[in-house]
Amino acid sequence: MQLGRRRLVAGAFSAGSLAAGSLVTARKAGAVVVQDETWRAEGGGPGREAMGFRAHVALAHQPQFRGLMALSSDEGESWGVASSTWLGNVQGHGLLLTAAHVFESDESAEDYVYRTPSGRIRQGTDLVIHPKWSGSTDDTGGFDFAIVTLDAPVDDAGPPPLLYSANREMGRRIVMIGFGNRGIGSVGENAMYSTGSDKAAAENTVDEVMSAVGGKLSKGEEAGNWIAVTLHRTSDGGSRMDGILGSGDSGGSAWLMAGTGWAICGVNSSGGEKYEERAYFARVSGVAEWIAKVVPGVRFAA
Repeated sequence: MQLGRRRLVAGAFSAGSLAAGSLVTARKAGAVVVQDETWRAEGGGPGREAMGFRAHVALAHQPQFRGLMALSSDEGESWGVASSTWLGNVQGHGLLLTAAHVFESDESAEDYVYRTPSGRIRQGTDLVIHPKWSGSTDDTGGFDFAIVTLDAPVDDAGPPPLLYSANREMGRRIVMIGFGNRGIGSVGENAMYSTGSDKAAAENTVDEVMSAVGGKLSKGEEAGNWIAVTLHRTSDGGSRMDGILGSGDSGGSAWLMAGTGWAICGVNSSGGEKYEERAYFARVSGVAEWIAKVVPGVRFAA
């Protein structure tokens, strides 16, 4: 990963006060930076900037991606600060996979509330950070993992997802999903693209992979264990549904089609917001053993 990459935690969008256990009815923040041409074809334009993401919203709402959950740092008054994915329930508690950098060093799971797919609000009770996370995406972004325990189970997200445990991500098409800010490749993120929005998704092709670096690292030495994608214009080989991440997508998931179905292959960590910039994901296959210890019964696919 390059030094100084932009973290993807966002300032949230106002959405009205919500009590724990209530249903969400207010607006949510959107996600991803997409192709200009696709945005225009889907209805985007001057005065209707937020209307050009229909295909990306529809992709995010496919049933296999139902377990995406949004985070709020102000008791549900606003959403879109970060994203997470439900992994399953253990002893009556939902467990979420997200990014470690969502949490500052003095923060805990209780500093956020978490919205289930149908709009129920859950409290966080416990937080486990990957032991190789240093607090910086510059050197340990590939270990930018956190697992949150909730105060109750999640029962509205369908079956628990698969996680990708093989190491064949290079050249694969992935789908990235989150609740962050939106934008188009020529402009980048802007609030005008996110009004009245929902979770959204984009596709891209993995064009770089770095394996985990073994042994003791020197201060500032990169630890590896990440995958990356680049947003190319359609005229330069990019596909119609290609995109990269927006602020607030941190902790959301990247998925690929494995042999037995869709599987989570990465956690949204950091990146850019315009054409020829990149998005980086902490690589799930490199921490499969750690996840299995923290989340008993989690399912893997190769």
